[in-house]
Amino acid sequence: MIVYGRNPVREALRGPRVVTTIWATAGAAREPWVDQAGVPLVTQTAQEIAVRAGADAHQGICAEVSAYRYATGEDLLSARRGVIVALDQVQDPQNLGSICRSAECAGAAGVVLPERRAVEVTAAVCKASAGAVEHLPVAQVRNLTDFLLAAKDVGFWCYGADGQAELDYLSVDFGGPVVLVMGSEGRGLRPRVAAACDALISLPLRGRIGSLSVGAASAVLLYAACAGRG
Repeated sequence: MIVYGRNPVREALRGPRVVTTIWATAGAAREPWVDQAGVPLVTQTAQEIAVRAGADAHQGICAEVSAYRYATGEDLLSARRGVIVALDQVQDPQNLGSICRSAECAGAAGVVLPERRAVEVTAAVCKASAGAVEHLPVAQVRNLTDFLLAAKDVGFWCYGADGQAELDYLSVDFGGPVVLVMGSEGRGLRPRVAAACDALISLPLRGRIGSLSVGAASAVLLYAACAGRG
């Protein structure tokens, strides 16, 4: 797998994945962390790196890394604490990357994705997350509704984000283990997923725009749910 961009490559070097080769422009290769990585380094032009990375937003560097290793739903539930973000059919790499970045920065326990009809952890997701996926457990589950039911069985409270819900997120007590359930933009939560939640919550909109992006909404709820946790 190829990851590209300075933060994704740097965090891949710091994380558990094996980095086998780095390709960098002459300018990027002069970064101390690149030279001291102990990984074979090949100098190339920006155009050559763009071809290898499959993207122009490479910032002069890309690397070959081992495949991303997903966690399991059981892994995330085993600790029976913290905040987990569960995503229902989120298919945009930028949204997943943004959510993973917010989740890692806020101190969340991990992110859960369905195996089907959802984006996977790709190079574009790594770039959008600024490398956060290297340090944040991301689990794939066969059935998101079953995951939520299992989470409730071990003491988690599941809150689904719904712009039409009457319950304001500011009135929710996020103490204890929590799963925040976020739907895809435009479609929201599927009915069975929404029904598996303990409650549906909304973020008040006081401006003229009718909705927040799923990435922005996730960031607000993550910091609300993670506030005060050690």
